[in-house]
Amino acid sequence: MNDLVETLRAAGCVFAEDEARVLRESAGTPAELAAMTARRVAGEPLEHVVGAVEFAGRRWAVEPGVFVPRQRSELLVRTAIGASAQPAVILDLCCGCGALGAATAAALPGARLVAADVDPVAVACARRNVEPFGGRVFAGDLFAPLPADLRGTVTILLANVPYVPTDEVALMPPEARDHEPRFALDGGPDGLDLLRRVAAEAGDWLAPGGLLLTETGARQAPAAAAVLSDLHPEIVSDDDLGATAVVGRR
Repeated sequence: MNDLVETLRAAGCVFAEDEARVLRESAGTPAELAAMTARRVAGEPLEHVVGAVEFAGRRWAVEPGVFVPRQRSELLVRTAIGASAQPAVILDLCCGCGALGAATAAALPGARLVAADVDPVAVACARRNVEPFGGRVFAGDLFAPLPADLRGTVTILLANVPYVPTDEVALMPPEARDHEPRFALDGGPDGLDLLRRVAAEAGDWLAPGGLLLTETGARQAPAAAAVLSDLHPEIVSDDDLGATAVVGRR
């Protein structure tokens, strides 16, 4: 165990002890552990190496090439659960592996869950996480692939869109910029391009009183709130998670 920890620490893994534990628990044989360790030392995200991510108290499938949900995004899930009306109709846009929508549905029995992503690789991964909760995942750009009967019924719209300004993508940790799709990170010149597109159509899909929740950077939050001005936005934050979000309500 100590040798593995030292190997990971030498590779720059800040939480080497925790990562060593996860690798050992995930590997079936010494050879598999060696192969996983080599991938991690080469810079591949731990979650891609082991095929799973811990998020909101559950373990979710995540595959190479798919955006890894950040722990700070639990703020969106907690806020959605705390403010949800029953029965919930959840829409997870830019869903990635689908963990946000599935984690929200898991806490709201009887919820209808629909998710969508433009990336077929993410869609295939999301189906592994969403379908056990009775949800459906669609491939396509934002609202375009969604079933017509969802329009005007959504009570929780999780829009965890990319929000890193284009010029700042190169400053991200290599685990993200080298192993996650650029389109899952790059939010345009000011980081708000995708949010503007969501805001333009969200009112048509939300039920009266429905919530739109989106993560943002702390510096961006006022501008993100302005984008959602038609939805009476509120900025919320969690210092423990290092998270900032904007919540709008139709």
